[in-house]
Amino acid sequence: MTRVAIVCKPHKEELAELLPELIDWLREHGYEPLLDRVGGTYTQNAPVVDRTDMPQHDPALVIVLGGDGTLLSVGRIFAATGTPILSVNLGFLGFLTEVRLQDLYPTLESWCADCHTLDARTMLHAAVWREGVEVTSYEALNEVVVSKGDIARMGDFTVELDRKKVARFRADGVIVSTPTGSTAYTLAANGPILTPDVDALVVTPICPHLLTLRPIVVRGDACLIVRVESVPSQGLLTVDGEKAFELCLGDEVKCQRSVYTVKLVRLSESGFFDALRSKLSWGER
Repeated sequence: MTRVAIVCKPHKEELAELLPELIDWLREHGYEPLLDRVGGTYTQNAPVVDRTDMPQHDPALVIVLGGDGTLLSVGRIFAATGTPILSVNLGFLGFLTEVRLQDLYPTLESWCADCHTLDARTMLHAAVWREGVEVTSYEALNEVVVSKGDIARMGDFTVELDRKKVARFRADGVIVSTPTGSTAYTLAANGPILTPDVDALVVTPICPHLLTLRPIVVRGDACLIVRVESVPSQGLLTVDGEKAFELCLGDEVKCQRSVYTVKLVRLSESGFFDALRSKLSWGER
């Protein structure tokens, strides 16, 4: 029987009623549900596995019941498999999780009937190099952030494009984002909005000391390097607002387009602009 993985956002009361209904619906339509540990706290009517082990069970679809943070986590977990993700907004803003709860079953019916499109979103590969050795790497759907620690003093950072120096500056940090991430942290830092299909990356300084230092858009196949020159306490690499890795002076974070993409199930091609208007009030007078 074809499996469908279900990933849930913690502490959502509506899941107690929603999950048993969703499990019954999937089984009636010939699918076997697979729950993560969070979902397993609401019902015992389906197998439960760790979220990170779900790709090993080869699901045909992943249903995300949560917000954008849950979707970002799932996107990284399933990046190598290319499994389609249907995201239902149970969070606060839900910019990426476009499907409303009341539209869950009509959307699933369209997916079963193959009346949908797959929106392939570019990911970012970030590798940390220390004294000429790669020490760790990550995949990001939104962005990677190189920043100083929690002390309210700026750090010094250098940005290179294809090993050519772009700038050295003082700031709280640097954001390197995908087009998908252009509506996330980099937007709050006055970066530009890119449509998801644009082949580009965005470099945005965070609270730079110089007013002349502005965000820059570079081609999608560029190799960007952010080097930590000095920080007041410690440097940090943050991936999609979740994973953090402590950086040392002289560390280089090499960012380039990932070989993986995240495939989102969409019913409408206008969803991106609908989200801009309805959730970010874009274009309102």
